[in-house]
Formats: sequence, structure tokens, C-alpha cells
Amino acid sequence: MKKETKIRKALPHFPFEIDLTNEALVHQWYEQKFNKKIAPYQSAEEAIETWPTTASAIGVKRVGGEYKIYAPYGLQDLFMGIVRPNKVLVPEHVYESKAVKWKARWPGLTVLEWSV
Repeated sequence: MKKETKIRKALPHFPFEIDLTNEALVHQWYEQKFNKKIAPYQSAEEAIETWPTTASAIGVKRVGGEYKIYAPYGLQDLFMGIVRPNKVLVPEHVYESKAVKWKARWPGLTVLEWSV
């Protein structure tokens, strides 16, 4: 059973799409999908730094009973509803595709152009 299916069964009323990616394996398929070779990530934090928007580049992990947040670009864009491209790795067309979907779902978002 796929992990997304397990999560959906555990949280049947969760209203959003679930998209899980094992970041340790991204280098194995990234070149075929995006025509760019990348090295394996050395950590989850390194992977998060390459996610397509500053507002989505956030990770949470539990350490010793506490939750730790990793947000290399801060949380301001997330809380202000700003979708800003993170150009570290993601191609423009991927950012644009995600931004269009998010804007359709949440019309109040401010989506910044790639050129900003």
C-alpha cells in the first residue's frame, strides 16, 4: 500500500492533496523528469532548500519530544499568502504550474512572477 493511501486512511477528512517524496531518492529520477542531473541530498534540510517556493520550503521534525521547524527562507511568505519562486533548482515551468494550481485553489494568494 502506498504511503499516501495509508495517510489518507488515517486522516480521512484531511482536505488537501497528499504528495510524499523520499528526498533520498530524488537524484535517481530528477534528471529524467527535468533534464538536469543532481547529486544525492546530504540531508532533508538540503532538499528543503531546493523546493519550488519559499512558502513551501518548510520542514517539521520531532526531536526529543519537541517539534523543530526548518524554514530556510523564513515563514513570512507562508503567513502573508505570498507564492515566491525559489530558483535554487526548480525550473520555471514547474514553479508556474504549481503557482497556477495554488492560485485556483486559493484565489487570495499573491503569486509573484518568476522574473521577480
